[in-house]
Amino acid sequence: MIEAPPATPASAPATTRWTKGAFFDVDGTLISTNVVHAYAYYVLNRGTIFGTAERLIKGFAMAPVYAAANAFNRKVFNELFYRAYRGLSEDRLLELTFDLTEKVLKPAVYPGAMDIINECRRAGCKIVLCTGAIDITMWPLAKALGADDLIANSLQFVEGFATGKVIPPIVEGANKANRIRDYCIAHGLRLDQSHAYSDSLSDYPMLTVVGRPTAVNPDTRLRSHARAYEWPILDLR
Repeated sequence: MIEAPPATPASAPATTRWTKGAFFDVDGTLISTNVVHAYAYYVLNRGTIFGTAERLIKGFAMAPVYAAANAFNRKVFNELFYRAYRGLSEDRLLELTFDLTEKVLKPAVYPGAMDIINECRRAGCKIVLCTGAIDITMWPLAKALGADDLIANSLQFVEGFATGKVIPPIVEGANKANRIRDYCIAHGLRLDQSHAYSDSLSDYPMLTVVGRPTAVNPDTRLRSHARAYEWPILDLR
């Protein structure tokens, strides 16, 4: 798979030495869209009417299954959902990803998203997006948001086409927390001084692994936990 280079904003010189990180979930936290919107864009622009219609019909048929899986277990949801990518061309996905960013993702960025990112930047944090979305979709958005790096899922490709599998470990739940912990060790960041931001209780492990968790646009369950633990609660919408 072709990997994009880390997004390095103009405000963060290559010589920057961070001691703490700010780890942001993306869907529902920084933007109002989700992985389903990205997939729909890819399918609608893949080039063949028959293939598009077939995939959309299958997508609608699977919608209740996706919803149930997402409510039950985010890992199961990811495994089921990314099977829909089977057969899509890596070249075409890469070709469309910048248009996807401009037409779908950037317009969906919450009004307060850049404010909190810039606040973390001023506080000396390394800005890292940590999401269950696929990396080829997220790299242009990471750059647009001024993030320094990205932790995301990677699709498996064979001979240039997606197999429908994600390269493990899938970025969700406890694995998100593990990836953040490993990232801090690898990059010399203080985990106890680092921040994490999410909108969903499914990211509870990610929030608890750092010293400074914040609930952003929280769902009902996360809001309840945030109040119980006296975590900051932000609304960026």
